[in-house]
Amino acid sequence: MKLLVTIVQNDDVSALMEEIVKSGHSATKLSSTGGLLRSGNTTLLIGVQDEDLEEMMDIIRSTCRERKVHIPESVGVGDVGMAFRFQGSYEVAVGGATVFVLNVEEFIHL
Repeated sequence: MKLLVTIVQNDDVSALMEEIVKSGHSATKLSSTGGLLRSGNTTLLIGVQDEDLEEMMDIIRSTCRERKVHIPESVGVGDVGMAFRFQGSYEVAVGGATVFVLNVEEFIHL
């Protein structure tokens, strides 16, 4: 048995949960926060049998897509030590999924 600790962007969670349930599996949903963008993420704990691992990975791949977002520049420091604000933004990739696959020695449902 495997435990998939799956971190996805909030925008992808509903579709992913729907596909997980359609496939006959379930997941435990935990709220979390991303580091770089401080955006809302969700961590899913998904238990699957070894033979179902690739099916679940395919579901995650097809549901959690990477996309680009524009982030405003932060305040900088000018040549004379005065703060200024750059009127622009930069593009970063968000979305997709981070999946940790762990071996489960024992599963007990109480």
